[in-house]
Amino acid sequence: MNPTTLVTTAELEPLLARGDVLVADCRFDLADAGKGEREHAQAHIPGAAYFHLDRDLSDLSKRGLGRHPLPHDLVFSAALARAGWRSGVDVVIYDDAQGALAAARMWWLLRLAGVRNAAVLDGGWGAWRDAGLPLESGAVTRAETPVQLNLDRAQVVWFDELERRRASGDVLLIDARAAPRYRGEVEPIDAVAGHVPDARNRPFADNLDSGGRFKPREQLRREFEQVLGSRHAREVVHMCGSGVTACHNLLAMEHAGLAGSRVFAPSWSGWISDPSRPVATGS
Repeated sequence: MNPTTLVTTAELEPLLARGDVLVADCRFDLADAGKGEREHAQAHIPGAAYFHLDRDLSDLSKRGLGRHPLPHDLVFSAALARAGWRSGVDVVIYDDAQGALAAARMWWLLRLAGVRNAAVLDGGWGAWRDAGLPLESGAVTRAETPVQLNLDRAQVVWFDELERRRASGDVLLIDARAAPRYRGEVEPIDAVAGHVPDARNRPFADNLDSGGRFKPREQLRREFEQVLGSRHAREVVHMCGSGVTACHNLLAMEHAGLAGSRVFAPSWSGWISDPSRPVATGS
């Protein structure tokens, strides 16, 4: 598999037939943490293993690092081991939120671990189902494999670096939340409404066309270049509410050929964990 950002359902079909691909189902509902797993049991892409955002792709025991802190290396490795992944096996990841919950998150974690032959299924579960492609139900049993991956946390932006770069002006912070949340008009999840001062808003939904697929890479590039202005992609840091949908913007930039941006993992929920940090509202 050559793609390292997105694959289509038509590209996934022959990979499944070949048999040497790990399909990861990352469906998740923030309001019902068990919904994605239940729906996976009812129907999923054949052979897909389920990865839970809270259990496998996060470590909820950590405090002050947002609602979805990065998982422990051993936990993430164990989830891949249960799914039968081994080095060199392609990974295709999907969810039912156009990649935002939490397919792009798993894609990003794999990149932190040095795994580049991974891509998100464009259109996700809906694209596969609506195409009338094969489905299966029930538990997926795979032979467990030895996996030991380490997430390169140096690729992640943390509080100290963000504050230093905000002070020096050498960062473009892009917030992936919907505009009303960014402006502080509504806040359905976190305790404080608003955004980090000087952050720009690029809702992740703007990466998608009316059918829920990613826009063509040339269009994405033009749109992000309008946000970047004279800045380089390496100056971009993505954030959102908890470090999950931010990965959607990073994925879109990489797909558009704008490589090198990073994620502020604690994101808004981590930022407001310290009441001394400044908060802005409006646009």
